[in-house]
Amino acid sequence: MLEGEQRRKAILAQLQTTKQAYSATKFAKELGVSRQVIVGDVALLRAAGENIIATARGYKLASEELAEGFMAKIAVQHDESQTQLELETILSFGAEILDVIVEHDLYGELVGGLYISNEIEMLNFMQKYEKSQARLLSQLTNGIHLHTIRYQKAEDLAQIKQALAEQGILYQDTMDTTVNK
Repeated sequence: MLEGEQRRKAILAQLQTTKQAYSATKFAKELGVSRQVIVGDVALLRAAGENIIATARGYKLASEELAEGFMAKIAVQHDESQTQLELETILSFGAEILDVIVEHDLYGELVGGLYISNEIEMLNFMQKYEKSQARLLSQLTNGIHLHTIRYQKAEDLAQIKQALAEQGILYQDTMDTTVNK
């Protein structure tokens, strides 16, 4: 069993050499400690300035997430039954869904990392959601939420928004703001 500083160096070294997310459970088994010790180690690494993100599949270095392409935030609204449709629609244009963001009355902006870039990751997320009995962040805000997405071509964003609008998922201001003169 490695001591704290050595263990944190091992965690960081592993994250630097893999492109896949690495779970706290896997780290714990390999390093001979509990999962909670790993969670604490990652918190200390983050506090020391390491840009580690937590995804539903494990930890990754954020620098890998800042790949080429364009990034935008899109506002959407739907109930939980449309979650998979929303994710499939965004992915169908080759985009990656980086996070989900909601505005909370007490805490302000809450962000959940998703990092879903393909159908398998999306299905894994949906399966984990269904098994967990957890609530989606969007359920805190009547379904209104944002996603940060990364896409490859400038025109992809308009196509994604159009497809979401056609499904009634894109959040749009429905108030008429025209002024009669």
